[in-house]
Amino acid sequence: MASTFIQPGETITLAAPYAVESGEGLLVGSIFGVAQGKAGNGAAVEASTVGVWDLKKAASQAWTVGALVYWDNSAKACTTTSSGNKLIGAAVLAVGSGAGETIGRVRLNGSFTS
Repeated sequence: MASTFIQPGETITLAAPYAVESGEGLLVGSIFGVAQGKAGNGAAVEASTVGVWDLKKAASQAWTVGALVYWDNSAKACTTTSSGNKLIGAAVLAVGSGAGETIGRVRLNGSFTS
């Protein structure tokens, strides 16, 4: 059987592993994406797997440009802590570690690295 191109895969339909709002991150197996709409647990949701996004981050961390960014699926937030978390991309904007600094700008890597 010959392989057949289906789509670029920049946005794919996933079953939401938990309730998500538009613009929130979600992890399904090894696939990380950003929800493009609101979806309940188990409902279909379009998820972007590439691009630059402002995402919820751990408030206690300062980020530097180029720092590797991981998804903490327990906290449902981005972090620079690798242990136990899924690599999703790199920071493209420096951000401080203040309690109110809870958004980080991330370029998603679009790949399935550990």
